[in-house]
Amino acid sequence: MGNKKNLLNEKLKEKGLKFTNQRKDIYDFFLKNQDKHMSAEEILSEIEKGNSEIGLATIYRTLQLFTDTGIIVKHDFDDGRSRYELKTDNDVHNHHHLICQVCGKIIEVNMDLMDELEKEIEDEYDFEITNHIVKLYGHCKDCKK
Repeated sequence: MGNKKNLLNEKLKEKGLKFTNQRKDIYDFFLKNQDKHMSAEEILSEIEKGNSEIGLATIYRTLQLFTDTGIIVKHDFDDGRSRYELKTDNDVHNHHHLICQVCGKIIEVNMDLMDELEKEIEDEYDFEITNHIVKLYGHCKDCKK
């Protein structure tokens, strides 16, 4: 975890910014919740449980900063709120998501089935694909019952 904090500190220094306690608290939150996709309001609610004195405006500014520096990834799951997750070292492309239309659960798909299709599209259209976003909507195993 120390290496990740050093990486954050380096990225902030590159932008001429400081490693403040609020930024540290928000980054620590992401390190502890790497499997979650949370909105700014949900992040604030969780951080407040740890008695941190951070306001919603600080959360939003920090989320924008972390997104701009490539520390986190911002997602739109068509529910009216942006959601965020920590960017991992092996994220070449955005990973895929399954979104339950009943309960709103978001499930990460950790396999990339798009490689063959991307290659075909690149060859056919002489186009270099650098990323893609796949969101599949349906019903999770709990809501199917």
